[in-house]
Amino acid sequence: MRQAIRTTATRLVITIVLTLLACALTPAQDVSTNAMPGVDFSKYHTYKWVPIEGAVVPNQIVDAQIKQSIDAQLATKGLTKTDGEKADLLVGYQVSIDQEKQWNAYGTGGMRWGGGMATAQQSTISTGTLVLDMYDPASKQLVWTGRVSKTLDPSANQGKKQKNLDKAMAKLLKKFPS
Repeated sequence: MRQAIRTTATRLVITIVLTLLACALTPAQDVSTNAMPGVDFSKYHTYKWVPIEGAVVPNQIVDAQIKQSIDAQLATKGLTKTDGEKADLLVGYQVSIDQEKQWNAYGTGGMRWGGGMATAQQSTISTGTLVLDMYDPASKQLVWTGRVSKTLDPSANQGKKQKNLDKAMAKLLKKFPS
């Protein structure tokens, strides 16, 4: 009887450890993009920032940081930002933050001598998602969209946050047709 309990307890601990490892090994960033079929992206040379109706916009500082990071990536693709009325592309973004609860369980002893101790701790994980859309003003159609999600580290300093933002935007726009 005791052996069966020990075997069950061992299997349970192994299952918990494997589950926690699987959660820890999830990708740092989740990126997806989509382009309108048949669009000739070589005709786009300029872009202009536009607000997306109903979109959640962060504070002015974060808004400027996001736009600056995207501007730098679009410049590497040969696109030039304009503030004038005429632009080849209209660019807008929206953000969201989802919060999930995570439980971390730890246990010690209990296998051979009985007893043992276990503890569980709850934490909140924030995941930020940014969706970037590009519209052709002539056809009034969405021609490209991209989405990037990343776990946010609230304790990171400003330099680290900017570095993570720049990496995420580089990854988002890596396969942008140019």
